[in-house]
Amino acid sequence: MATASYTSLASQLSTYQREMEAELERILAFWSENTLDHQYGGFVGQIDHTGTINPEAPKGSILNARILWTFSAAYRHTRKEVYLTIATRAFDYLCTSFLDSAHGGVYWMVDAQGQPLDTRKQVYALAFTVYGMSEYHLATQNPKALEVSQELFRWIEKYSFDPEHGGYLEAFSQTGELLEDLRLSEKDRNDPKTMNTHLHVLEAYANLYRAWPDPLLAQKLRGLIEVLLEKIIDQSTGHLKPFFSRDWTSTANLISYGHDIEASWLLQEAAEVLGEEALLSRVKEVALTMANATAEALLPDGSLYHELNLDENHCDKHREWWVSAEAMVGFLNAYELTHNETFLRHSLNAWKFAQTHLLDLERGEWHWGVHDDYSLMDKEDKVGFWKCPYHNARACLEVIHRCRKTIGEAALK
Repeated sequence: MATASYTSLASQLSTYQREMEAELERILAFWSENTLDHQYGGFVGQIDHTGTINPEAPKGSILNARILWTFSAAYRHTRKEVYLTIATRAFDYLCTSFLDSAHGGVYWMVDAQGQPLDTRKQVYALAFTVYGMSEYHLATQNPKALEVSQELFRWIEKYSFDPEHGGYLEAFSQTGELLEDLRLSEKDRNDPKTMNTHLHVLEAYANLYRAWPDPLLAQKLRGLIEVLLEKIIDQSTGHLKPFFSRDWTSTANLISYGHDIEASWLLQEAAEVLGEEALLSRVKEVALTMANATAEALLPDGSLYHELNLDENHCDKHREWWVSAEAMVGFLNAYELTHNETFLRHSLNAWKFAQTHLLDLERGEWHWGVHDDYSLMDKEDKVGFWKCPYHNARACLEVIHRCRKTIGEAALK
């Protein structure tokens, strides 16, 4: 007979799962109904917070690769043909407009008509294209998607891998020369190695390994996990260090709470995919340390501030959509590791904050974020170079899967 505590837990998880299933449909409906570019092909490059489309906006490889991953993953989970249609549209557009057939890699940006606008090869963008292409292959068994993923993996290893110090360099010209301006965005430091790029090469390689368990890929995935553990995660605090010189000297004293909680579960996922028990055991301990470090910064409303600059003693107090989405997954992962219901409450509270302040129930999708007084960040896009469906849709998929698994495991005890 089920105990009262089990019944209560199962009820919470079942409700969470149902809400995520409904939210996933709502998010994907927005992208299916509002973002297709019927004039030039692919997807529109910008929709502002009011829902106004800019039909001439450039299109970024990050946006398109994340759309590909999102709808491929949604199709793999639900088998709904509408999601496959959108995923295939993203796959085709990436192949025709973003892949550089002459020099390999993917362009950073094309114009509204799909012509190359910025031909730099940002490793972050290549990683997301591997992530999306490998997911499309897992969903459809399309051989070209796997072939493209493999080619991009080899491009990254040929040009970006640092054989002297390990890890990956940030950005290259169209033909593979290391650039002077390596920045992912104007907000970033111009450093040769970053936490952000390594985190997303990690998730890309882990997903590719699911489809292609190649020995060299396994070696590289293992190396990435070690780099996170030994170079990027601050052993004394459990937070990530964001920027580095080529020899791994840390160059900035910043805490990004969203990346911390995101990395906690992505690192564990990569170790699980690799399947080496000793490494996985080590990673689980670190994942829990990171979740605890992030939890210390939680606010009473269930949210996390955006960033803390320790050198300047300045905290950026706005809240962005993706941070709450990653908190939902990261704290649920910590709950699975410990069965400590405090972590489950952290996950549920992150979702409650999103429901209250981030979901756009009038126009669809999630707002970019809110300021510290909860006013909307209305200068930011609903759809844009960085505003994509991947964080929040992925959170829905992860919570659905994890709730279902946890309920099943608890029922067997």
